[in-house]
This record gives sequence, C-alpha cells and structure tokens, in this order.
Amino acid sequence: MEIWLQVDGSESISMTDGVDRFIGEGNRPDRLHVDGARLMEGDEVVGAYVHIEDGTTQQAGMAHIGTVDWILVQCETWSMIPLENLVAHQAGSHTKIAAMISSPLQAQGAGFALQKGVDALVIPPDREVLEAALSVKAQRLEQSSMTNEIQEINTDRLTLVPFVIESVEEAGLGDRFCLDFLSQFNEQEGLLVGSSAQALFLVHSETIPSTFVPTRPFRVNAGAPHSYVMMADGSTKYMSELGAGDELLAVNAEGDTRPVVLGRLKIEQRPMLKISGESTEKAPEKPRKTLQNANTSHVFMQQAETVRLVSDEPNAVSVTELTPKNTVLGWIGHAARHVGLPVEGEIVER
Repeated sequence: MEIWLQVDGSESISMTDGVDRFIGEGNRPDRLHVDGARLMEGDEVVGAYVHIEDGTTQQAGMAHIGTVDWILVQCETWSMIPLENLVAHQAGSHTKIAAMISSPLQAQGAGFALQKGVDALVIPPDREVLEAALSVKAQRLEQSSMTNEIQEINTDRLTLVPFVIESVEEAGLGDRFCLDFLSQFNEQEGLLVGSSAQALFLVHSETIPSTFVPTRPFRVNAGAPHSYVMMADGSTKYMSELGAGDELLAVNAEGDTRPVVLGRLKIEQRPMLKISGESTEKAPEKPRKTLQNANTSHVFMQQAETVRLVSDEPNAVSVTELTPKNTVLGWIGHAARHVGLPVEGEIVER
C-alpha cells in the first residue's frame, strides 16, 4: 500500500519517510495532480479522478476499473460502502484504488476495507493522519507476507463434490422462487443454490416426468429469497436480487456449465424444508484465506415431490425422499465474498 501526501502548490517539498508520492495543484514533474476527471503525473494520464456523491457516481467510478492504472476516489461525505464496493469489483483487475482521507479513523477504515484495503491512502499534511497511515501501511506489509493468491472460479467446468445429508427438517412457510429461463435444461442439469455463497447444492431442473404435474424443462424450483445462486460469470446473487435478463450458470452432474438467461420469476408462499449437509472435500482452488464453515451448509427448498437435488450416482432425488446419510452433489469454495464477488477476508456463515 502507498501513501500519497497532499501538498500546497507553492511550497517546496521534500521526501518524508514512508510517503510514496505527493499530490497537489499544478503540473509539476515531482507530483501527481488532478485535471478534471483525469489523474495526471506531469503530462501523462495515470488514472481517473472520481468524486462519489451517490450511487450514480459510484457506478461511474466502477466503470473505470480495468481501463486505468489508478482511480483516485474522493467521497462527498465519508462512507465505507463505496470504498468496499470498489475494492470488491477491483478483484482480478490491474486497476488500483487511491482513497482521499482526512482522519486517523478513516485511515483504518480505507486501509482495511473488506480486510484487503485500498492501494493508496491520500492524506492531508497532518501529523496524526500521517502516523495512522504509516501504521496501516506497516500492518498491510505484514499481512501481505502471509497472503496467498485469491481463488478464481473457472466457470467453463466446475468440480462438484459430494455432500452427506445431515438432516431434513420442516421449516414452515416461506417465499419460494421458481426461475423460468429462455432455454430448456437437460436431465441431471440445474443451478447451484445455497444459504452459504461457498457451499452450494446442485438443484435439479423440472425435467423429470411426474404422474400429477407436467414437466417444465425451462424451470428450476430454486428455493428461498435469501439463498445465493451462482451467476454465469462465477459471482453470486441473492435470489431476491434476480431479474429477467440475468445470466445464471447452468451446471450438470459432470460439472459442465453453460450460461442461461432468466426470463421470469414466480414467487409464492409454500411450505419449506431445511436440508443440511456436509462435505469432507476441500475446495480445488487454493484461496487466500479460509471461509469458516465452508464445508457445512444448508439450503431451503419447497416441500414438494417435484423439487429435486442431484445424488452422487448421479440421479435426480426428490427433497421429500432425502434422509440423513444420503449423498448429493454440490460445489464448495473458500473465498469470502462481498456483493457476490470473491474477496480477501474471513467470513463466518452458518
């Protein structure tokens, strides 16, 4: 992490221990400066400047990720949420985030946003703020020496693992989401859904014939609004956030995947089951930090014979027929997530 010191355009400056760059007014070769929406170093554009006032300006800042080396962020009123959102969306990009701060408390907040933190703290010429920024920088250096590469999800093919069912319990009434798509599913194909973003169960599509109900091969009875569902790009969304036009990830029992476009949601009150399971498998990718309880999770599904998970045989198995020690397929990972994106950090989900 870098520290940038704001300086007055008229004063002569000297290097301060721990300060990596200077930023001020005027085009000078020894400092950065802001020119409109551009971050400049001399005559060279090195990034973008974003003044975040609301959701629209936050989105404008996110739009620069992947297109510039640096985004200099100034918040109208100090808020952690825009910085956390930028840090989450920055993962996997070469773009770095510099945050303008004005107090020691803000140094801690920005420096450890989502535990990862921004890439530079831009501080005023204030001794207390400088000392706080230097402390954060030292802690970040210590932290980085213990950090591994973040988990990346390859959505071309996923490694599915067995989950041993621990319990199946009545959960009362809940909002059940049926997801209808623009394309049809095949047998042994469905969506990854769960109450933890890093332990998802393979929920089978409605492609299995039934005596009482016709098949709906374009549909997955996907469960409750709080559930996570895996999207086509490897991120997750809450079921309640989904909308027509979203691309989700269809997965079959072999782990083969393809994107499917959501056409409609049907939400109705239905009796629900809580299905809990545990996997002894480890995530195939090596994460930066382990998400606690990642191998144990549960999913809430409608209590109906036509709602199915996928067994390890593999076969579609009705949730009403599941019993403890049955084995079903799912996916596990260990990276913590923020707004659906994998980030460095630790989260307990249970």
